[in-house]
Amino acid sequence: MKQIVVLDAGTLGEDIDLYLLDSLGSVTTYFSTSPEQTEERIRDCHVAILNKVKLTKENLPSANNLKLICVTATGYDNIDLEYCREHGIAVCNVKGYSTYSVAQVTVTTVLSLLHHLPQYHEYVTSGQYTKSGIQNCLTPVFHELYGKTWGILGYGNIGKQVARIAQSFGCRVLVHKQTPVDDAECVSLETLCKASDILTLHTPLTPKTKEIIGERELNLMKPTVVLVNAARGAVWEEKAVAQALKEGRIGGLGCDVYSVEPMQLHHPFQEILHLPNLCLTPHMAWGAYEARVRCMEEVKENILAFFKGEVRNRVEGV
Repeated sequence: MKQIVVLDAGTLGEDIDLYLLDSLGSVTTYFSTSPEQTEERIRDCHVAILNKVKLTKENLPSANNLKLICVTATGYDNIDLEYCREHGIAVCNVKGYSTYSVAQVTVTTVLSLLHHLPQYHEYVTSGQYTKSGIQNCLTPVFHELYGKTWGILGYGNIGKQVARIAQSFGCRVLVHKQTPVDDAECVSLETLCKASDILTLHTPLTPKTKEIIGERELNLMKPTVVLVNAARGAVWEEKAVAQALKEGRIGGLGCDVYSVEPMQLHHPFQEILHLPNLCLTPHMAWGAYEARVRCMEEVKENILAFFKGEVRNRVEGV
């Protein structure tokens, strides 16, 4: 019987039942797995299922029976693909499962920052509205999305879905991607930074995209720009971004991802937590219930396909 180990089920949410894996083999589930525990827990398994746990050349040699690694995510930068290629270990990810969830949270973050919803909520719940004697409050000032320019860095499934939503608001959409496409208005990174009123990041983390948004790019942006990262923490220079918000060089900042997760006490964002034009979330954008169910169904299909000799969502050859 195949031995299947789930290393960090806690990242999938406590409301997701992993019973659908039971028909595939003998399943051992761990809520979380520390780096010190990883080597022992993968030692005898044939299939390892994980989200954020790192499998590297340091711990993989102990896994003599390991045939397949299934990542419950689209990104797989936590897996040593070179080692897997050299030792015949297949690696599968899940594509497209979180498109609607991430796009939805991205746009929600933009709307919250643009409309200053936390401040207006506080104005009412604090009693200020009642005491004011005035029927409405229109400060801080907010603006319509109609006619604004929405820049998108990275134009995969999520970027395209965000573009469709932005266009429904009446925005002009600009796109920067490594290979321009005909179905979008593609521009240089410099133009994207200069022209965007809203700029959202949806690019995968690669050597080319690491800290692609840094001091130079931030200095090109409008001081009113709303900047949101729903991709990976390392695709922008976190310290430079925090400083730009602190100095008022950008208008609003939203972030769901961090270079080290959870966000650490020494993270640059810790110094700007008091600012009203900041919206931080705990890497939850991908995780609508429907997206997580879809993800695990895809993982099951990946495992079934592998043991049938079929190629499905394989990434170790990339």
